[in-house]
Amino acid sequence: MASDEAASICEADAATIPSHERHTPFLTSLVAGGLAGTTVDLALFPIDTLKTRLQSPHGFVAAGGFRGVYRGVLAAAAGSSPGAALFFGTYETMKPKLANIQRSYLGEASSPALTHMLAASIGEAAACLVRVPTEVVKSKMQTNAAGSSTVTSTLQLVLAEKDGRAFASGVFGGLYRGYGITLMREVPFAFIQFPLYERFKVEWARAQGRDTSPLQAAACGSLGGGIAAAFTTPLDVIKTRLMLGSDKNGVPYKGARDVVQRLMNEEGSAVLFSGIQPRVMWISIGGFVFFGAYESYRSVLMSGSPR
Repeated sequence: MASDEAASICEADAATIPSHERHTPFLTSLVAGGLAGTTVDLALFPIDTLKTRLQSPHGFVAAGGFRGVYRGVLAAAAGSSPGAALFFGTYETMKPKLANIQRSYLGEASSPALTHMLAASIGEAAACLVRVPTEVVKSKMQTNAAGSSTVTSTLQLVLAEKDGRAFASGVFGGLYRGYGITLMREVPFAFIQFPLYERFKVEWARAQGRDTSPLQAAACGSLGGGIAAAFTTPLDVIKTRLMLGSDKNGVPYKGARDVVQRLMNEEGSAVLFSGIQPRVMWISIGGFVFFGAYESYRSVLMSGSPR
């Protein structure tokens, strides 16, 4: 099912693994991605809460410690399905288009890895339109910010933050605070994870002589996600601080550069890797659940529709 994703890496295997990107109908990838996103976010939300609290400028205990680890789960649920649906709908649509463009210009020199990087980056840009507002509201609730007792009150609080630090703050308030740094985190993450995920599937399929199963694809996604999570933790810390809006003394952050300078001066470089353990664990487990769920949902949906 999934081995033909990047099989053009090696011509010698063309007889057993097709040399083109698989085609997944837009609606199929949209629905499968949405269901997979909801599945993993709800299942692993407590680990994400602990990671966010470890990165809070107020400290882990003051931000809530181990209490109320499901605070903000409704905000996450509201954004996980459309965010994941947008990502996979865009990713699966762009893969064959980008592969064809590469082949038309580069011929045999075309790179499946580049196709996956670019498709994943475009998918992340689309998904972040939904993901960032969700993350802002969720982060406020997870760290027990004042006025964040419910999703409604937190949303009102964020919408009232018209301080110019977020995109179109006059209209959206602080909902899109951190969009730029989120994209800066997600694009490098996708650049690492998806080529690894696709390559692992190809090599596994080649080794066993048949397509990878959803369970095997899940393992590939888990390993690729864990590696990407470790390398992008500093970007995640910066993103979290920007979304929270201010330091432990209430002094607003002015941007990503300001966050980095103040973190280095006041807390030391080690803070850039705060939360790395739960982040790697969360994304590794989440990658297994997410990619396994996606491939399973996709398989079911594809079996009932014309190819």
